[in-house]
Amino acid sequence: MVQEARLERTEYGLAPATEGWFAVNVRDAAWMTDDVFGDACVIEGDAVAFPQVGYTLAVLRPGQPNGMYHREDDQEDFLVLSGECLLLVEGEERRLRAWDFVHCPAGTDHVFVGAGDGPCWILMVGARRADEAIHYPTNPTAARHRASAPEPTDDPTVAYADREGSWEPTRPPWPPT
Repeated sequence: MVQEARLERTEYGLAPATEGWFAVNVRDAAWMTDDVFGDACVIEGDAVAFPQVGYTLAVLRPGQPNGMYHREDDQEDFLVLSGECLLLVEGEERRLRAWDFVHCPAGTDHVFVGAGDGPCWILMVGARRADEAIHYPTNPTAARHRASAPEPTDDPTVAYADREGSWEPTRPPWPPT
């Protein structure tokens, strides 16, 4: 029988402190904010990581990328819940709006950039494995949105050298009801 996980309040919000099943309202979960990369709700915590699948609820304002243009060794899937964003994928730019779904097989170059006139909510789901690698290619489309690494690299410190932000705890006035 799988036990219920114990949730603990951290400076970011509620996060699992032990293994097991749990339910948490996104309003109460761990949230962080960064002036460069927007807001993010990461359901897992420092004490308990999800080894197979990662989840992030990202909130991007117009012009904010969710990270640097990259590709991963595992599949990722995305659902735009509200607002608008740009999907930069394989060198192309696509405008997305609420309820657009994006599937990125392993090895797909991509990043999202907030668009429209308000925040964009994106549910991000990605497979995980211990030996996963991330590559940050350069790309002129991503560079126009300040979301391209300065040089191709597998090293995130190089990819984010000129865009490093600082994730801080936040209690956003969302999600909308």
